[in-house]
Amino acid sequence: MMALKETPSQTVGPYFAYGLCPQQYDFDLKSLFTPDLAAPETPGEHITLIGQVYDGDGKPVHDAMLEFSQVDADGHYPASREEIARNGFRGFARVGTGTDAQHRFVVRTVKPGRAHADEAPHLNMIVTMRGILTHTFTRIYFDDEAAANARDAVLASVPESRRATLIAKRSEQAGSVIYRFDIRMQGADETVFFDL
Repeated sequence: MMALKETPSQTVGPYFAYGLCPQQYDFDLKSLFTPDLAAPETPGEHITLIGQVYDGDGKPVHDAMLEFSQVDADGHYPASREEIARNGFRGFARVGTGTDAQHRFVVRTVKPGRAHADEAPHLNMIVTMRGILTHTFTRIYFDDEAAANARDAVLASVPESRRATLIAKRSEQAGSVIYRFDIRMQGADETVFFDL
């Protein structure tokens, strides 16, 4: 049997967003993961993370798929289905940018604690989209955690002039805490991605 090789047209996406977020795109299949890392009853400060993915021309990407993982407010990843059912914290979310009129991602969660004492609160993020052969990894830190950010070894490994690309900006709207975080895939202010 002849092994088929990858061709240049076989890049990541946009079909991943449709296949892995079917409910968001109004397909009859159930999504395994949603844009919610936490349920309303999950302990902690509830936040909404909103942003857009921009391509090299500065245009919003309408077919990106994003995955998020994080610890809960106490710094723990969920250890079992029973724990998830008990406190509503899933620790993982998946969302596409194709169903929002502004091509945004909107993720609801609780502000993460620290998994380790020397680590700043953050979310891990994977970006999958058209035109790239493999997904990219980055982190999202919070602008109101300056002291913790200054001690974080991963953030410190990034040149100081580029660290702002990893910082979400806090605001409050109608009593809700919103963090804005945009991803720029290319250009002078390209988001820092990590080689894992």
